[in-house]
Amino acid sequence: MRLTKIVASISDLRCDVDFIRSLHKAGMNVARINTAHITTETALQVIRNIRQVSNKIAILIDTKGPEVRTSKLANPITVKKGDTIKVSGKYSSSENDCLLVSYDKFQEDVEPGNRILIDDGDIGLLVVEKTDHLVCRVENDGIIKNNKSVNVPGITIELPSVSEKDRMFIEFAIENQLDFIAHSFVRNRQDVLDVQQILNEHNSQIKIIAKIENLDGINNIDEILDQAYGIMIARGDLGIEVPSEKLPGIQRKLIKKSIEHKKPVIVATQMLHTMIDHPRPTRAEVNDIANAVYSRTDALMLSGETAYGKYPVEAVKTMARIAEETEMSYDRNDVAFPSLKNEIQVYLAEAAIKASNELPANAIIATTTTGRTSRYLAAFRGTVPVYAVCHSMPVVREMALSFGVFPSFLEIKKNKFKIEKAAISLLAQKKVLSKDDLIVYVGGRFGQDAGASFIEISTVDKFKIEPA
Repeated sequence: MRLTKIVASISDLRCDVDFIRSLHKAGMNVARINTAHITTETALQVIRNIRQVSNKIAILIDTKGPEVRTSKLANPITVKKGDTIKVSGKYSSSENDCLLVSYDKFQEDVEPGNRILIDDGDIGLLVVEKTDHLVCRVENDGIIKNNKSVNVPGITIELPSVSEKDRMFIEFAIENQLDFIAHSFVRNRQDVLDVQQILNEHNSQIKIIAKIENLDGINNIDEILDQAYGIMIARGDLGIEVPSEKLPGIQRKLIKKSIEHKKPVIVATQMLHTMIDHPRPTRAEVNDIANAVYSRTDALMLSGETAYGKYPVEAVKTMARIAEETEMSYDRNDVAFPSLKNEIQVYLAEAAIKASNELPANAIIATTTTGRTSRYLAAFRGTVPVYAVCHSMPVVREMALSFGVFPSFLEIKKNKFKIEKAAISLLAQKKVLSKDDLIVYVGGRFGQDAGASFIEISTVDKFKIEPA
């Protein structure tokens, strides 16, 4: 069974029920909606179609976050290497010798000697002079188009974390009970707290995934992980902000940090970029996915491959096959371990994973109200599946981002001593377990807020499960 989860981006231009069902059948666990290219009206139709396929598919929606883009270009600007161009956030419109960007204080934050990268780094500008605007020398030929990304590596742009559009989509996510908000360009803990404040105002349980795509996010990763539910390593903008040769080490470090904090981590961007136009991946892409899986990422993400590519279903199937094959050659010693921090539940999770690795166990079973126990089990990256029996559907969907966790729904029992048998019975009825299977059961005796308090190890038949 594949332990690594798959996130697939879905566009409003291709979101019919049969298409989504085919992605789900191919291996999609989480559906991503990118707010940069969608309206609330069209997003609502995508959500309805996803839910028509399965109520176990988690839905993740992106915000734009504090980003800068080219703005108000009536026509594209053709530039040549060595040209000089003005850049500002204050002009009312852009002309051929002046490029307007979407942040009005841009020229105040950027200094001579800084490099400005346009459209994911396709065009480079070197700042040579600063007055009431920036004077820049063009570093390569190209065409600057409207609404393209603007990056200044190494510089913190003092934009507010949550834009008006972000707030609108966050409130839209709350209204439609989505599962995750992936907040873009998170720089520090406050950026996460700004989103959390909006969720708290509406008593929402939506979980925040912090997108790490700049140097501030890397440098402040510990405080970000303390506040966010998990992180996404968004390698597109991150690859512009830092030298490309540093990316593999940064990716490995961020995955390790997430595991230590017991938080989900997604590796994203251009994992199967070739399959946007071609039916097969390159060997480099196969190795890229394998390296992320060897590092024990919780999830892998597809973007354009499924949003608008020619081979979306094949891309999901390819990613699933690569992940499953890679998992078969895991080295148990090559993995980071979470910090125990004197938490009983974390200690029990570690003990359960060790037992499942050292005994001929077929599965770990965990009953959970909040998902915390299952997350802790996922953090220790065991080699047998964790069957999380959850007492709410939102928690079922949250587990779609957790390594090696396979969730099911079970209504909570008033008598907590019956939960154990009911959970094992549910899995037996689904033919997930057979009577001779050796299982490690993790449960709690002291109420839903207390978490796990004991472990039992036995074959299924000795639990005297209830008949179907």
